[in-house]
Amino acid sequence: MIASTQTNHPLVGAAPALAAQSPMALACTHLKSAGLRITQPRIAILSALIKRGQPSSIEQIHGDLEAGSCDLVTVYRCLAAFEEIGLVRRSFYHNGTSLYALSIGAAKSYHFVCKDTNQVEEIDAELTAEIRRCAQQIEELLKTRGYSDVSHMLQFFGRSPQAQATRAANVSPTVPQERAT
Repeated sequence: MIASTQTNHPLVGAAPALAAQSPMALACTHLKSAGLRITQPRIAILSALIKRGQPSSIEQIHGDLEAGSCDLVTVYRCLAAFEEIGLVRRSFYHNGTSLYALSIGAAKSYHFVCKDTNQVEEIDAELTAEIRRCAQQIEELLKTRGYSDVSHMLQFFGRSPQAQATRAANVSPTVPQERAT
């Protein structure tokens, strides 16, 4: 017997009122409107993204999945499909590793990534609003100049105060030793 990867998940085809409340329902609606099937692996990956709530690497997402729910290649393929339809947004660690976060129901957010710990912190709401305003102005200007499919990616990198303190604690000053005579 061949097992189907399609699902009759209770949130698939949920009422609009429920969709407004549930990230999973919004994601499933987005998949359906893009012509993609709602499958068990996709549901599992979406659940992991929702649970994490911040940009995460493919390996982190795969590690959050139940053993045997889907392989690493499936996670790569699903996230590529999700990105193509605008369901997830990609950002990066400073070393180039891709990070993925759901991009439904909320305005684009901006993040700070610590170069030492890879911890991801969301920039506060006031600064995010200012960045978003400036980015939208630039996008509109480019569109008036004839560019199409304009988007942007902005990421901040540095060392967090905690990483700096840890680094300072691990670097002890060298004390010259006296020679024995």
